[in-house]
Amino acid sequence: MSDQFRIPCVIMRAGTSKGIFLKENDLPADQVMRDKIILRIFGSPDVRQIDGLAGADPLTSKLAIIGPPTHPEADVDYTFAQVSIGDTTVDYNGNCGNISSGVGPFAIDESFVKAVEPKTKVCIHNTNTGKLLYAEVQVEDGKAKVSGDFKIDGVPGTNAAELMDFTGTAGAATGKVLPTGNVMDTIETSKGALKVSIVDVANPCVFIHAADIKMKGTETPGEIDGNSELLDYLEEIRSKCCAMIGMAKDAKEASEKSPAFPMIAFVSEPADYIDFTSGNTIKANEVDLVSRLMYMQVLHKTYAGTATACTGSAAKIAGTIVNQVLRKTESDTVRIGHPAGVIPVVSKVKGQTVEKVALVRTARRIMEGYVFVEKAKLR
Repeated sequence: MSDQFRIPCVIMRAGTSKGIFLKENDLPADQVMRDKIILRIFGSPDVRQIDGLAGADPLTSKLAIIGPPTHPEADVDYTFAQVSIGDTTVDYNGNCGNISSGVGPFAIDESFVKAVEPKTKVCIHNTNTGKLLYAEVQVEDGKAKVSGDFKIDGVPGTNAAELMDFTGTAGAATGKVLPTGNVMDTIETSKGALKVSIVDVANPCVFIHAADIKMKGTETPGEIDGNSELLDYLEEIRSKCCAMIGMAKDAKEASEKSPAFPMIAFVSEPADYIDFTSGNTIKANEVDLVSRLMYMQVLHKTYAGTATACTGSAAKIAGTIVNQVLRKTESDTVRIGHPAGVIPVVSKVKGQTVEKVALVRTARRIMEGYVFVEKAKLR
């Protein structure tokens, strides 16, 4: 008898993230054993994740579990997990918008959904939040189309465009677009009082003004991730807000059990800055606001899809910190400047009601096969 067993898996680049896609029926129902298997698949805990499939970066340590729909309107169930690198936390507290863009193509290619050319609309039930989102996937020869002329900043080359509609995800984690009921709150921190805006669309996000934490807002990943004092302070803010909106009992539990959500971003007015991936200058007139988003206590090298939906919505809610730094325009499109370029999002908000929030992503199947798990390491 072999001392390893195998599980079918697919690795996909979805948006600006990369994830491991598994089918629900190929995993045990017992949650404890399921998480042990997931950790072994990813190679966690280990800072290099050398004994697993993940890439030792929060943006490549992501999981999608796909199964038959349990929602009457959905085509497929999708559970997201952020798998910690250095410890044994498997965080199911929110969704990933970039990984979500891989779900529609996966569902079509794996025959969860009938392929309809030239486009197939897939209704996705995200079990983490209980919300429905929609993917409009280009189809060719019965499979999700990969080649195309659409480029997203942070990914080399071009691929087939895929519309991701997050309109139905308002109040994803808390049931409210404004979890505290306020467009802005003041919290006490180790460095004094600080103004924050907490908005919950697709995933909850905490927004602060870059100037309020003595940042320009255009910093590079190296400048941010190399500043341990800043990282600690941002996590202090994030964890306090996490407890404030009821996602953890206190800040300590927030850091330990909900390290990914809510996310935190510091925003600023449009400005020129350097795209760290190419060295090219992003001009102030190419963006409507600039944001630096933290994810798993380091800087997101691009921008999360759910945070894009949330930032775009927050930008259209009068009085939020995001709305205050937004270049005022009549357009429904909000162009967010991130470390590797620009991500546009269509956002229509009336009062505090999200009427439309959508963005375009691309996805590509990279590998399919089996991942092997050692039985001895599950004991």
